[in-house]
Amino acid sequence: MTSSSSPTAVTDKQQRTISRAAWIITAVLLLFILWRQLLPALLGGLLIHELVYMLAPYIMHLARIKKRPAKMAVVALLTMVVVTLLTTLLITIIHYFRGGEENLPGLLNKMAEIIDTSRQSLPLFVAENIPVDVDELKEQMVAWLHSHAGEIQAITKETGRVVVHILIGMIIGAMIALYEAKGEVNKGLLARALGERAALLAQSFRQVVFAQVRIAAINTAFTAIYLVIILPALGIKLEYLPTMILLTFLFGLLPVIGNIISNTIIVIVSMSHALWVAVASLVFLVVIHKLEYFLNAKIIGSRIQTRAWEILLTMLLLESAFGVPGVIAAPIYYAYLKKELKQNGLV
Repeated sequence: MTSSSSPTAVTDKQQRTISRAAWIITAVLLLFILWRQLLPALLGGLLIHELVYMLAPYIMHLARIKKRPAKMAVVALLTMVVVTLLTTLLITIIHYFRGGEENLPGLLNKMAEIIDTSRQSLPLFVAENIPVDVDELKEQMVAWLHSHAGEIQAITKETGRVVVHILIGMIIGAMIALYEAKGEVNKGLLARALGERAALLAQSFRQVVFAQVRIAAINTAFTAIYLVIILPALGIKLEYLPTMILLTFLFGLLPVIGNIISNTIIVIVSMSHALWVAVASLVFLVVIHKLEYFLNAKIIGSRIQTRAWEILLTMLLLESAFGVPGVIAAPIYYAYLKKELKQNGLV
């Protein structure tokens, strides 16, 4: 039998080869993005693409738009609006952290001062039962906080490069959204395979990030009620309230570990008033933390069929290799990897 009479066998073999090539290219690109610190561009592009992907059909349905030119005009206008709003929000947040009255370096220095002067507020039995030298521990924590406050000030000088990467990523995401609005075009085998990988990555981003935004918003709302309403009702007003609330939301975008970081900040600042205030804050935030575990299992876990320890392990591995960008990318990368494995019946 000649090859012309058995095109199916040839196509299947070729398809497997193309799929493997697409997997390798995608894996190399994803690692290259982390290695060359291009994650902000990737996230910016995915965010714009997915927002347009979600909002455009809804607007077209309401406006009853069916013709292709009108659809492209809606996508173009929507893309411009989304990019403008997100850019304005990003610049506002950066300006607040850098030059606000209660900026981030100020908060870190305040935390260092609180820890440095907290010896008198610690009960004797607490100090005696800590398995390491208390003074040494405090010196290490104070030094760490002071040094990282300086690092934050240095990092802010590099925010221009990060912002440019995010903007470029947004533009690329907008261009892809407009390209897709034109309709299907003929593509080669490798292009189609890479397109499938990109679609899975975008789906993973949408499921993880947008769900985590909802979880972070709920967590931030409860934390704000505690900081702004409950504590002041008891005659306690903490400093850096807006900064801590904003950090609670931003850190809350990281599954599991983000909540621990924001809780630690709030508990340390609470120690500036009294030890019982710090304990009350810890108890309240632990309750919220348990709620977040439930929400993670309900919202994210049910969508990507994953457990908290799997995400934490991925965060640990990528953080050891790529630092903070690895922590941020871990949930998205892991969700994408699991989708690929499931699609091929490997897990």
